[in-house]
Amino acid sequence: MDADEGQISQVINNIIINADQAMPEGGTIWINMENTELDRKNNLPLQKGRYVKISVKDQGIGISNEHIHKIFDPYFTTKQMGSGLGLATCYSIIINHDGIITVDVAKQGKGATFNIYLPASSKAVSALKKELVKPDTGKGRILVMDDESIIREVSCGMLQSIGYECELASDGAEAIELYKKAGNTGKPFDAVIMDLTIPGGMGGKETVEKLLEIDPDVKAIVSSGYSNDPVMAEFKKYGFKNAVAKPYRILELGKVLNKVIKGID
Repeated sequence: MDADEGQISQVINNIIINADQAMPEGGTIWINMENTELDRKNNLPLQKGRYVKISVKDQGIGISNEHIHKIFDPYFTTKQMGSGLGLATCYSIIINHDGIITVDVAKQGKGATFNIYLPASSKAVSALKKELVKPDTGKGRILVMDDESIIREVSCGMLQSIGYECELASDGAEAIELYKKAGNTGKPFDAVIMDLTIPGGMGGKETVEKLLEIDPDVKAIVSSGYSNDPVMAEFKKYGFKNAVAKPYRILELGKVLNKVIKGID
């Protein structure tokens, strides 16, 4: 399929995060991908042809009949701290790729399956293998601020795999307290990665202003799933040293941290 790798990764990442949050007692998430062909009589608003079907299935609480027709609407959410933009963004991305995203629910409490259909590419697959690129490694203490627990955990795992230590904060207030404490105990952070938007809390833009008052040399990195945000495009103007897009890719994460910690523009 011909697709924007970053945008499709964002879609899969958002759906997996939702699946994880729908299973507070734990469970299994299945991801399946297959080639499929749709004819003129298919029940989807798609032209006939070859498609790639990606399915993400969970064992979560499911979706009620009351909410099933609203889940892709902007700002609709059943989460207390949710923005309601995750699935709406997924829907928009897939539609812009001439595909469709649907959801199947057996019954309440029996999980949900999200199905993504994307047009299959007619281009020949190259037989050349890409040379394996290893991520930049480093040493130091990194503070990660994000309101999504699964993103905090995944990013910390990535950081540890390339040599860093990490501490985690769920919002700006907690990040500021941890940053102060680290400085006072003689174990300062070498860099801070901050989510730009924290629903109901202090996001990266406000937090970096407070951190600069505490430490004018703070090495702050802004992160967001919305790469067209002006703060991401002009990060230096807002007090950040660099920016990294979500979902995180270990190659980009390693490269950005290496530059920021070494003071390379």
